[in-house]
Amino acid sequence: MKTFISDSFLLHSSMAEKLYHKYADKMPVFDYHCHLNPKDILADRRFQNLTEIWLEEDHYKWRLMRFCGVEEEYITGKADPYEKFLKWARTVPKIMGNPLYHWIHLELKRYFDIDELLNPKTAPEIWKACNEKLSKEEYSVRSLIVRCNIRVLCTTDDPADDLASHLELAGDKSFPVKILPSFRPEKAVNIESKGFAEYMARLSKASGIRISSFGDVVKALEDRAEYFRGAGCLTSDISLHSPDFTKGTMEDAERGLKKSLAGEEPTEAEINAYKRHLLIALGRIYNRLDFCSQLHMGVLRNNNSRMYPATGPDAGFDAMGDGVSARSLISLLDTLDKTCELPKTIIYGLDENDHAKILSIIGCYQGGGLCGKLQLGSAWWFNDHIEGIRRQLSTLASMGALGSFIGMLTDSRSFLSCTRHEYFRRILCDLIGRWAENGEVPYDEELLGGMVQDICFYNAVRYFGLKL
Repeated sequence: MKTFISDSFLLHSSMAEKLYHKYADKMPVFDYHCHLNPKDILADRRFQNLTEIWLEEDHYKWRLMRFCGVEEEYITGKADPYEKFLKWARTVPKIMGNPLYHWIHLELKRYFDIDELLNPKTAPEIWKACNEKLSKEEYSVRSLIVRCNIRVLCTTDDPADDLASHLELAGDKSFPVKILPSFRPEKAVNIESKGFAEYMARLSKASGIRISSFGDVVKALEDRAEYFRGAGCLTSDISLHSPDFTKGTMEDAERGLKKSLAGEEPTEAEINAYKRHLLIALGRIYNRLDFCSQLHMGVLRNNNSRMYPATGPDAGFDAMGDGVSARSLISLLDTLDKTCELPKTIIYGLDENDHAKILSIIGCYQGGGLCGKLQLGSAWWFNDHIEGIRRQLSTLASMGALGSFIGMLTDSRSFLSCTRHEYFRRILCDLIGRWAENGEVPYDEELLGGMVQDICFYNAVRYFGLKL
């Protein structure tokens, strides 16, 4: 049985097909946020089997396997790789309507030239065919990245990292892709987390700054941010729930920090004050270094306390939180804007109901000579499906400037995930094509095609100020 991944997949009009095939399809990729491991890129890792490259790190798939009753032994446990794959194959027919059903069949077709639906019947042959190809040199990590026409790829890196892999990659002139670090100070921000004191010791060692006060934390992070900048870093990133940036004194922040360093539990007010003042201090650092500040907001992490000891973080037990507080976000942005220290900022809302709110807020702080200085981030995590992407694009177009949008990112741990850019581009072209067919925008292929290419690639190049 052939799959449904045809040339017209997700394209429902003549204009949509023209926009995709003539303008979007061959555009390079600027993947400005992902969780791929730079050590794997440096080593040009080769994968032994389909389970390694498909299921080893993908908590999206893990969640769906749990939905379908698969035992944890076959998800994050030590079961045989082939048995894990068979459990995934049995899950797939049950997930039609989920974006992973599209993604995995795009990946099978684009990377392995397999045009079959994955199910228990086809699984053995697909396993064999994919593993034979994975053994070949053209399926190494670097070859896969080049095949996807990726020009820039930004990983996610801790401030205490030495960036050794990045520095070595930067010196490798045989590899044509820019692999850049991103500054993610989450462990320094989450003062309430277990292991905070131990992490501060690691940050202190990396920066050479003894940390005993709030000012020391800021100095240490600034030192590391400057180091990252020297390694080509263009962007920062942090994931937050719903902090209140409207209140909390520096005294509260200092008191909370000292408690955490001593192994004591800070109060909720102290935690909030610490995060408020540290995010403001980081914003000023980012502005000076010309980093883009990415704020992923509204996530509650590691909710299953029974499973956490066995699986650890990022295992598929995260959920939407309570959304974005307008007053809180305004307080953060306005505090930085008052002194002209508001950096380029991308704000992602995990609850799509926050998109209009975020757009209305960032519209108050645009300008300054940069098109789209503040961005509504692409449909994130639980929203990166057909309807979620359409709604994010439609809301952006309705309340902002779609032509200034910097486009899609993978936010992925899988080296096969670049097909998510194709998925996004098809949805984008279908939406704009439908507007043209309905007479809602000019039926001008060249005009619309130029806008599509900007969103796919050129806007990101200009936004991050990278010379390619």
